[in-house]
Amino acid sequence: MKTEYSDDIFSVSGKYGFLPSYEPLDKLPEEYNEIQNIINQLPHFLHNEGTIEKAIESLPNLNNIIINETNKQVLQAIYRAYTFASSGYLLAPAHFNKDSDGKYGKAYNVLPSQLAMPLVTVSNKLDVFPWLDYHYAYSLGNYVKKDKEGTLHWDNLKMACSFTGTDDEVGFIMNHVYINEVSPQLVFGIFQTLSGEVKEGLKQVLDTIREMNERRRTMWKASRPERYNDFRAFIMGIEGNEEIFGEGVIYEGVWEEPRKYRGQTGAQDDIIPSLDIFTGVIKYYPDNMLTKYLLDLRNYRPKCVQEYFKDLEIESPEYRKNLTKEEKVLLLGILEQVYYFRSGHWNFVVQYIMKNTKYAKATGGTPIISWIPNQIAAVLSYMKDIVDEMGDHENNLYGEIRGGLRDKIELLNNQIEELRKTEYNVERLYDMFGNLDDKKVKF
Repeated sequence: MKTEYSDDIFSVSGKYGFLPSYEPLDKLPEEYNEIQNIINQLPHFLHNEGTIEKAIESLPNLNNIIINETNKQVLQAIYRAYTFASSGYLLAPAHFNKDSDGKYGKAYNVLPSQLAMPLVTVSNKLDVFPWLDYHYAYSLGNYVKKDKEGTLHWDNLKMACSFTGTDDEVGFIMNHVYINEVSPQLVFGIFQTLSGEVKEGLKQVLDTIREMNERRRTMWKASRPERYNDFRAFIMGIEGNEEIFGEGVIYEGVWEEPRKYRGQTGAQDDIIPSLDIFTGVIKYYPDNMLTKYLLDLRNYRPKCVQEYFKDLEIESPEYRKNLTKEEKVLLLGILEQVYYFRSGHWNFVVQYIMKNTKYAKATGGTPIISWIPNQIAAVLSYMKDIVDEMGDHENNLYGEIRGGLRDKIELLNNQIEELRKTEYNVERLYDMFGNLDDKKVKF
């Protein structure tokens, strides 16, 4: 297996992890000032109904300039700007016409040519979908350091492009960058394991995912749950959100038939999918539409990440064939951290979304009350199989994991039972977390 996968923007490696191989541009070159001015004023437009439409009407079509652009860093920044402007424009009426239950109004379903043509051109150059995504646009390719010598802690980051410009939006998405700051160590550990240093590699992976979970938990401080709806509408996708977009979006001047793309979502991040493949959790994925959705999201990642996933799926089963008991405990420890990551994400969904709106679709277009529990069940089933196979074993970590596994399974079953009710209780769902994981650091 290769030890670096690159598209000249992202480089999956022990040096860069899942982050870009350079710091993203904070603004576009001068020849793109017209679209940069839209981005600079986007928070103003999206706080004042009716203003973005007028701004887009007067925007010149820069397609002829973009056709000749070859600089990859500039192309990424162009893509970022046009996806933000397009989502802001199309979803403004959905946001402004939200009802008292938090259900969204109808979005526009025609993207004007001055947005559509440049967006499709730059998307083709980057070989990505012409819609707001996680890597090139909203998150990993969108950070700007306040202190250039500082770390990627979310408090030291700004967004090159934002919808509301609030601290809550910045903290929400820049926390994802902060977590990925240690992704080089994770990738290094995976490659180390596959190269034959199994025990050392698994230990590296376990230490890193533990650190990632600690960073994930700071989300409660980075972004207030009750403010998520201030910007949530603008990261919605077309696919799966027919209530907002109807039959899709027509890209004026490009395609006559409407198109559908999935929305920006943290499920497009690479950490957990990478670990699912590496550990073998994917063998436990249930055969249903939610699993098909997760696999479909692989297509919404940079091609270098897609190639890395494919090779990882081929190479990783080999190291798991002859694990010692000590190595199995390390694998089990990684699985428990994957559980905590997913369970913590499920906790976020309860507090950030379900408590504040009755619009029950995730930004990626799936039902929010079922897709995360779907994958939590897969992790727990795998853990149970390893514990049943190992039986008794004198190891402190193993004893802790084995002793707590029944409670984790019972928690998930109780929550699924609550969700089956016609009128499920959000607070009861949250209270069920008890003292597990994020409940210990409740805001």
